[in-house]
Amino acid sequence: MNARLLDILVCPICKGPLEYDKKAQELICNGDKLAYPIRDGIPIMWADEARDLGASPAAPAAEPIAE
Repeated sequence: MNARLLDILVCPICKGPLEYDKKAQELICNGDKLAYPIRDGIPIMWADEARDLGASPAAPAAEPIAE
């Protein structure tokens, strides 16, 4: 990802700064807890394409209590 491009890109929702996650190929907005994907070197800056970082993974089903 081009460093100059990273300097000018901001979150489309809050206009806050973004952090580049090279391993996941995402731009992270810590303010909104969203991760915008980078596909083929192009940041996808649509809110509906962003991954919610605040969503918890699905919890395992509770086991019944033995009586």
